[in-house]
Amino acid sequence: MDRQTLIPLAGMLVMLLVVEGVALLLSTPLYEAGYAAFENPESIANPFIFIGILLAFTLVLLLLIRLGVKRIISLIIIFSIFFTLLYTFEALAIIYLGGTDLNALLALGGAVLASGLLYFYPEWYVIDILGVFIAGGVASIFGISLGILPVIILLTLLAIYDAISVYRTKHMITLAEGVVDLRTPILFVIPKKSSYSYRKEGISLEGGERGAFIIGMGDLIMPSIIVVSANVFLNTASIGGITIPSLGAMLGSVAGLGFLLFFVTRGKPQAGLPPINTGAITGFLIGCALVGAWSWLPLW
Repeated sequence: MDRQTLIPLAGMLVMLLVVEGVALLLSTPLYEAGYAAFENPESIANPFIFIGILLAFTLVLLLLIRLGVKRIISLIIIFSIFFTLLYTFEALAIIYLGGTDLNALLALGGAVLASGLLYFYPEWYVIDILGVFIAGGVASIFGISLGILPVIILLTLLAIYDAISVYRTKHMITLAEGVVDLRTPILFVIPKKSSYSYRKEGISLEGGERGAFIIGMGDLIMPSIIVVSANVFLNTASIGGITIPSLGAMLGSVAGLGFLLFFVTRGKPQAGLPPINTGAITGFLIGCALVGAWSWLPLW
């Protein structure tokens, strides 16, 4: 593997760790501010509600792609990103500025500016930098909203769904093509050379030489959810404020992503969640075994 390929792939692994770090950083202020998506984090119904919302949102996007209403798709995505950034920037303001009356105003201004930048100038470095905060914010919100068992159920179901949607129905590839064509900021773009421009060159999913690698934000968000959940809901041994099971999930997700990237270099679209989620869950379970943290099991 040449250097032009190795460096971007290594960049993806680092980006996953950064997203997980941001998600952990945001988890406490978001939790204390009451931004949890579900009232009862231990409810087994939560992952199924999550999947239902995901399927509905995917169906709407696929329908809009088929109808060719690109502007509506872009506006829906930017609107969703705006609210994610609003919560994320407010949490950051609480962390670094404390509880001041300016937090909401600063968060609103930051979310407006960031969303506008993503909409009008979606260059790869803009998408990647702000994408870390978007992905970290989403992962943190759902991480504080879902207990351990619901998270494991969710990641397992999503891995199965991702495999089916990429290799069988292939509708996820259709969705990815539409997203890439619109230059929408819901993926990470890692160029192979510094002169590459996502705005001007885009990326073809039809095969052949590409100027950059791409990975969906969901592939970094989903493993980060269990990292946050394991740190919020497990009271066990920790290193640097991060519980051992949470650290295990981080290491396992990186191993899973590394396994995925080995196949990505062949140039064909791959389902990311099966190996990444499997790695995260396996690493989490190993961490639990090391410290005997099994209280989340219903029969323990």
